Amino acid sequence: MLTEVIFHVIAKYNAVKRQAKGDSGSVNKKSDSGYILNEKEKCEVLEAAIDQVKGRVPVYAGSGCISTQDTIRMSKEAEKLGADVLSIITPSFAVASQKELYDHYVEVAKHVDTPIVLYNIPARTGNKLLPETVKKLAKDVDLIIGAKDSSGDWDNLKAYITETRELDKKFYVLSGNDSLILPALKEGGVGGIAGCSNVYPHVLSSIYNLFKEGKLEEAEAAQDSIASFRAVFKYGNPNTVVKKAVAMLGYPVGDCRRPFNYLCDEGVEALAKVLKENADKGMN
Repeated sequence: MLTEVIFHVIAKYNAVKRQAKGDSGSVNKKSDSGYILNEKEKCEVLEAAIDQVKGRVPVYAGSGCISTQDTIRMSKEAEKLGADVLSIITPSFAVASQKELYDHYVEVAKHVDTPIVLYNIPARTGNKLLPETVKKLAKDVDLIIGAKDSSGDWDNLKAYITETRELDKKFYVLSGNDSLILPALKEGGVGGIAGCSNVYPHVLSSIYNLFKEGKLEEAEAAQDSIASFRAVFKYGNPNTVVKKAVAMLGYPVGDCRRPFNYLCDEGVEALAKVLKENADKGMN
């Protein structure tokens, strides 16, 4: 176990270095195996990330758990270690009402001082954080400063933006779906937390940078350029594909933990082909 933990932390050093090559944004645990680590390991990974970043960009720590009690404990630990933002996923497995989700986030916020970003990914958790709930939380809780929507539902992401636009504070809406980063920016969102940034940090950060520079056609081209890589996700868990891709590019980040680490031969071949094609285009 100790050897495995040490390897995972070394892998995270490599992953952080890869993400930090981008020109803007943050370092986060997107497309990592955070969901399968125990609490001690999560803290070790977070420490490694903070150590490598050295204040260059904010570090978002995923501190959400199934129960409110565990989320509070993990959030306080992440805060103590120096996380800049707490990314708190909705509880999973058991179905929660919107009131229960609202009460959950309100209670967690009472126990920390670090800004919170809500995290909605209903396909993985079974719980959808509705736009009206996001608006109410944003209005009622000062520490809740943003929301990441990974539903892949453009209407839901757009509603997060429009429902929070007229608040008395700045509220940051982020796309958790890489293909919707530019649409979100055009609508008034502030960017994305991108799994593909582990593979193409410069390309993903350029979507934001080019948009801010008013170079919309180039931003569209950057957004469209990741489609071929994302198409490989059909062969396996996206986390598995991303880690396999980073390893194939020469960064020893290791595999996802069992049982989430299998990519069929056809998938490996498709991935190698896409990586070669994109490398020939200068994507990195």
